[in-house]
Amino acid sequence: MKLIFALLFLMPVSLLAQSTDVGNWMIYFGDKKISEKWNWHHEVQYRNFNAIGDTEQLLLRTGIGYNLSENNNNLLLGYGFIYSEPYIGDTDAKTQFNEHRIYQQFITRQTSGRVAFQHRYRFEQRFFEDDTRLRLRYFLGITVALNHNQLVDNTVYLSAYNELFVNTEQTVFDRNRLYGGVGYRISKNVRTEIGYMNQRTNTVSRNQLNLIAFVNF
Repeated sequence: MKLIFALLFLMPVSLLAQSTDVGNWMIYFGDKKISEKWNWHHEVQYRNFNAIGDTEQLLLRTGIGYNLSENNNNLLLGYGFIYSEPYIGDTDAKTQFNEHRIYQQFITRQTSGRVAFQHRYRFEQRFFEDDTRLRLRYFLGITVALNHNQLVDNTVYLSAYNELFVNTEQTVFDRNRLYGGVGYRISKNVRTEIGYMNQRTNTVSRNQLNLIAFVNF
């Protein structure tokens, strides 16, 4: 199983470098334990319109979190930098812009047997060159252990989430992301996951292949 997930992440670029209606997101999530209460979160997301090689976004996010209770109820203050290359209308031309974000979030987790739940509430302040926007996000994630009674080392699991984005002004509905995938916990510090996500906005609905690595250290 470890070999299967390694191949998914290391497959030759030539196999992916073809035009497709399905985009690809390659994602790294990292968490560093600073003390019993404090943690440092960091992540990198490289998003493509096609399988690979047609940049949509590069997202860099970091933050400092505080655990209200062990392995649960985490408050976090963070910063994100987002470089975007969207297409202009229905043309083949693209534009470029940067976005800076400050965000606050609260994560709470519950476990019932093989099933684990995660709720994340996030408030974002988004800064563009000539505009400032505010956005609320609610994330509900579920994981189900398959070959063990809980998510321990060498566990294959199913993963699903839905995340709703809401603006505080203009058009209230921003977007919704619905995801389903399969993952493998290699150790308490490393998980890998592959999944399929649909992202719907007011104007478009797109599917994305997600390749994800979670690293705690």
